[in-house]
Amino acid sequence: MRLTRIYTRGGDGGMTSLGDGKRVPKTHLRIAAYGTVDELNSFLGVARAESGLAVKERTLLRHIQNDLFDVGADLCVPRREGETSSAHLRIVPEQVKALEAAIDLRNAKLQPLVSFVLPGGSPAAAALHLARVVCRRAEIAVAHLLVAEPAGVGEQVLPYLNRLADLLFVMARCANRMGKDDVLWQPGAGRESKARRPKRARRKQR
Repeated sequence: MRLTRIYTRGGDGGMTSLGDGKRVPKTHLRIAAYGTVDELNSFLGVARAESGLAVKERTLLRHIQNDLFDVGADLCVPRREGETSSAHLRIVPEQVKALEAAIDLRNAKLQPLVSFVLPGGSPAAAALHLARVVCRRAEIAVAHLLVAEPAGVGEQVLPYLNRLADLLFVMARCANRMGKDDVLWQPGAGRESKARRPKRARRKQR
């Protein structure tokens, strides 16, 4: 692949081209889906730049960023019934299984959760949590596309994004000193604090 032009003016009218050359509005569900995947990839780049992230985690995120370009390539070319396995670049089950293996490896080292985790802790963990919610949004965008075009999306795209969101959650916990610095949800804590807050003394009107 060789990219020599940055702008083409082809999208100035609100239309763009899919990978198969078909022109569609930029508001098309397919554009929203792989556009959100691109956004996710950018957030992973931010997470990788965090100095507190272990080298092996940055390496894993680099591989995932490459996979996400595969996801984008899969989404930008509508799947056709009966297409051969080599017709277009599609996400394959092995890529999903690699995420599952990465989840299992890391989760085995973490203490079981006793409450939900609030996004935060270390800067690296916060960045991974942010990437996680963008991943969920990408997953939802693909789910919307599947409703509109049930046979038009590669079969492994949704499972891949689903597993990736889970992996990012586990990686965020690992970045919080293997969960020791996780910020846990305390149900109703805000209400209790408000109830215990002393009332301000009213000023006497002169």
